[in-house]
Amino acid sequence: MNTIQINKLMPRSIVLAAIGLIIPMVGLAGDEAGKMEDALSAAWPGMAEGATIMDWDGTVLKEGSNGYTCLPTPPMLQGTAPMCMDSEWMKWADAWGNKKDYSAETLGISYMLAGDEGASNIDPYAEGPTDDNEWIKEGAHLMILAPAELLEAFPTDPQSGGPYVMWKGTPYAHLMVPVGPRD
Repeated sequence: MNTIQINKLMPRSIVLAAIGLIIPMVGLAGDEAGKMEDALSAAWPGMAEGATIMDWDGTVLKEGSNGYTCLPTPPMLQGTAPMCMDSEWMKWADAWGNKKDYSAETLGISYMLAGDEGASNIDPYAEGPTDDNEWIKEGAHLMILAPAELLEAFPTDPQSGGPYVMWKGTPYAHLMVPVGPRD
């Protein structure tokens, strides 16, 4: 199983110390249950039953058997953005989280049926909206990985009325496929 490490603004030691102070106050079981519920909100019911549930630090909250791993909203994000990924998406997530190169050699599917509350359409590491980073809030959607040449035929405009490429020109480019109405 791939461990996903998200290296952001605070050193790991500070984050671990803060977690060590907070967990006894809120109770680990309740925290795990909340993360599991959040993670599974990205999946359709048949998938959720057999999915592995993993936190972003690599802690497995529930073992699964269907090849999908569901993760809660990443800790650096506000709002909701849980996702359920196949094995190719787990490779992608490790590369994105660790700012490593990635190149899709096969199709991969990730479900985000709870939607997300905002991301840049052009900058994989943007932390908030700016005048030039095409911030988009997306309802329920699928994300599809494919070799770059298969993504060329799709637009990059989220308002095009159908699938669009997010993060084009980066190693993390993928197809966004809305499956419901947008807010």
